[in-house]
Amino acid sequence: MGKTISCSVVLSLIPCFYLLFATALDTITPSKSIKDPEFIISQNGTFRLGFFSLANSNNRYVGILYHQIPVQTVVWVANRNRPLKDSSGILNISDDGNLVVLNGKTEILWSSNVTNTAPNGTTAHLSDLGNLVLSNGDDAGSSLWESFQHPSNAFIESMEISTDVKKGRKVEIKSWKSHDDPSDDNRQQTFFIGYEDSNHSMLTYCELDSQGKFSERRWDAEKGNWIKSYSIYHTDCDVYGKCGEFGMCNSKKRPICSCLKGFKPRNAEEWSRGNWSSGCFRTTPLQCQRDNNNGSGAGQGDDGFLEMKMMNVPAFPDRSSIVNGECKDQCLKNCSCVAYAYDAGIGCMMWSGDLIDVKESSRGVDLYIRLPASELDKGKSSKVIVITTVIAGIVVITISALFLRCRMLKHKGRNKKRKHIKFCSENIGENSIGVKLQQLPLFNFEELATATNNFNHAKMLGQGGFGPVYRGTLDDGKEIAVKRLSKASGQGLEEFMNEVVVISKLQHRNLVRLLGCCVEGEEKMLAYEYMPNKSLDALLFGMEIVEGRRYLWHCR
Repeated sequence: MGKTISCSVVLSLIPCFYLLFATALDTITPSKSIKDPEFIISQNGTFRLGFFSLANSNNRYVGILYHQIPVQTVVWVANRNRPLKDSSGILNISDDGNLVVLNGKTEILWSSNVTNTAPNGTTAHLSDLGNLVLSNGDDAGSSLWESFQHPSNAFIESMEISTDVKKGRKVEIKSWKSHDDPSDDNRQQTFFIGYEDSNHSMLTYCELDSQGKFSERRWDAEKGNWIKSYSIYHTDCDVYGKCGEFGMCNSKKRPICSCLKGFKPRNAEEWSRGNWSSGCFRTTPLQCQRDNNNGSGAGQGDDGFLEMKMMNVPAFPDRSSIVNGECKDQCLKNCSCVAYAYDAGIGCMMWSGDLIDVKESSRGVDLYIRLPASELDKGKSSKVIVITTVIAGIVVITISALFLRCRMLKHKGRNKKRKHIKFCSENIGENSIGVKLQQLPLFNFEELATATNNFNHAKMLGQGGFGPVYRGTLDDGKEIAVKRLSKASGQGLEEFMNEVVVISKLQHRNLVRLLGCCVEGEEKMLAYEYMPNKSLDALLFGMEIVEGRRYLWHCR
């Protein structure tokens, strides 16, 4: 009984082993498809093709993943914009020879979409390089379609991405919408690159993330994870197409994106939030386009070119061997040509359609943007307006400054006259003694404050009934004694002026000489000649006579 059970178990496992062996092959044929969750593996075991889900999502996708590492790493997705909602998906070769992804209702969610003249012999082979190749199986082994020519957001070292100008084919990497959503949402960031890694023993791939940042990753077996080893981005402008169609990027400006002249943001609201991917559109149609629509010819003379110095030119130029002088004429003759540039090492470059990835650079070339004559005239008018405005502004500022200067000088003169001469001339005038106070020197407050070290206590010579007296030194070295009337002394302007009049009139060898006065606001000060400190009574009573005289502080 036990043997029977054991045998039954072995026999029951045979179909499983057969299925595992069958799905482990690296090729899909018209008679052999894979169903979710089946997969095929490349011959060297590096890659697998099959169904998978992403974190935080139940959607099912068909794609190519690294097979031998524990971290799920997707390098290509077929139905990125139309995911399966359940596990009923099938990947097979259809009757017309295309590789297709079907749901449970046999609806086509994705197709290689090629024309196949021999659909019966078509096979899809997953190579050791990670490239899914659809071919018709003939002796020539010609490929009808390759996943390397239709990449998602990853670039592995074995890829060779190129551009076929004649066929109008541009191979580009498109970022995912988010980490768990591989759709491009029509707003994807794109990137163009090609390189070869000589160290094939190390797993390496590059990824363009949902933020448009392109970086190289290498598998670290010890850490069990992908390690970012290189990033080509030094500034935000290094992100391909950061500013969208007809947008220009300058990482030194804020915001970094602006529209080329003659264009404006396609979505102003997004631009205000710092999302420039929608790009810009032309505000005024080219004259040649209007003429063509009217059937009146090219209208070459009505379009011109705006020169933009030192620019990193847009992606995907059409190159020509014509000389520099003919580059402009050649572009002007073709209404679809929207820009041209010339580089001595490359030759003439022309662009048609949208301009992508225009950047200001210190090592660029001159770029010429095609604009209608009306936009170019606006530029000239704007320059005239700016120059006129600047000149007018300078004139107004100069006149205003002169007017203000004159007013300040006039105001200062009035203040000085009001503070000094008014007291000495208008209020007193020519007094009864006949002294003209206009002839008495006037000091300002700042002079006397500086001379006495801001009326420092160490400079004080004494304290009188009407205020302290300070010793000071003028700028010319002359020593003075400054009597500063106290605000609480009760001596008013009239008493102060009387003292000035009397002292300035009296002349005696034993009386100190009055040098001047100061009247500013509530400040009233007298400046006397400073003499050595000898008492007046010593001189009056026949004692030692010294050179100089003692101060007479008050004279009534």
